[in-house]
Amino acid sequence: MKQETICAVSTPPGKGGIAVIRISGEKAIEITDPLFLPAKQFCNIKNMQAYTCAYGQIKTEKGTTLDQVVLTLFKAPHSFTGEDCVEIACHGSLYIQQQLIQLLIRNGCRLALPGEFTQRAFFNGKMDLSQAEAVADLIASDSEASHRLAINQMR
Repeated sequence: MKQETICAVSTPPGKGGIAVIRISGEKAIEITDPLFLPAKQFCNIKNMQAYTCAYGQIKTEKGTTLDQVVLTLFKAPHSFTGEDCVEIACHGSLYIQQQLIQLLIRNGCRLALPGEFTQRAFFNGKMDLSQAEAVADLIASDSEASHRLAINQMR
């Protein structure tokens, strides 16, 4: 079943110096590759090995630098969602995050719905229903006991 490529900010807004933008789907690499200018010219996303990082810049359609980033590549089926995934660690500025999300949308992504990355992981057989529910519990955990319970449920 073909699904749209989705993107979202994976970190809470305004909570740190770094934010992570996740892109998942069949076209995650295709959409992200032309926007990323690696610091090492021989490196591009299409030729990167899975589970590696690359430092570089995100460029807008006009060629201006949006931010300096670290990009991490996960290839299907060995990713959280079971799909090709790209994670972009950018500076935590809300402006940068919003501009990067809009750039990805203009280039073919759709904004992910709440919980959609976990939903895709479930549908792609990466976790069962109790593990998917545990992800929500882990995100919401606010004590050692609730954290431990959610971690154990995910196993």
